[in-house]
Amino acid sequence: MATQVTTAPIAALPVRTRRRLTPEGGRINWGLTVVIAIVSLVVLVPLYFAIAMALKSPAQTGTGTGFNFPWPIQWGNFRTAWDLTDFPLAFSMSLLVTVIAVIGEILVSALAAWSIVRNWGHWQFRATFVYLMLALFIPFPVVALPQVKLTAAIGLDNPFGVAILHIMFQLAFNVLLFSAYIRGIPAELEESARIDGCGTWHVFRRIVLPLLAPMAATVGIFAFLQSWNDFMMPQLITANPKWQTLPVIVPVPGPVHRELQRGLRLVPHGPAAYPRRLPHRAALGGQRHHARLDQVDAE
Repeated sequence: MATQVTTAPIAALPVRTRRRLTPEGGRINWGLTVVIAIVSLVVLVPLYFAIAMALKSPAQTGTGTGFNFPWPIQWGNFRTAWDLTDFPLAFSMSLLVTVIAVIGEILVSALAAWSIVRNWGHWQFRATFVYLMLALFIPFPVVALPQVKLTAAIGLDNPFGVAILHIMFQLAFNVLLFSAYIRGIPAELEESARIDGCGTWHVFRRIVLPLLAPMAATVGIFAFLQSWNDFMMPQLITANPKWQTLPVIVPVPGPVHRELQRGLRLVPHGPAAYPRRLPHRAALGGQRHHARLDQVDAE
């Protein structure tokens, strides 16, 4: 006699569905939305001031508040700024300095940090790291005059010298960032590459540098902002006023410009204060440039 086998029904497994981030009919977090909107004013308000001031006439800038909308809009301000300065050349100089500084800071700092971390057992590399960290406490104005004399003596009183100084002055901070990141990269990856026949340069270029991409992007952003917005170093180092960068040549109209010029006249120029070929020639070119600005202010 055949026996009948009964099986218990198998419960259907729950199907996992991807949860929507914003389901239909979901509630909006109005509190967080209001907080984000208020915090965004920190960026939006200065941006509005910059746009409004760029479109105002000299008479409009001296009356009312910064919140006043410029009317009538003075589109000719951009034409005046273009005529006062050699904008294409200055933009090219800023771009040249920034590109060299960004690429140089990433490569030089990554190589220095990699060599320090991988040779941490030797006291010479530990001493080099401590020396670089101590350099973080030295501000640029302290070493400004020696750098001006040095760049003039070796013929680097030009945008290339400015880019090289950007690389050197940011070396300590960038090495600190890269060192902390490289310590998390397993050394076994490099040892495997050496077993396969890779030399030191190939290990760095094929193994280490691609793994440093996130930190390299961070260092590149800092380098770009610092080089593009720098005013003091190009102003002091570059001898020829035609090769100045955008932050140096952009005019500051009105009373702010006159106060700035009054302060600049207090800076000593000439061979007694600076080396030959440097700021006394730049000051002559700057005086002709500022004379045109004073004429615009008078108008």
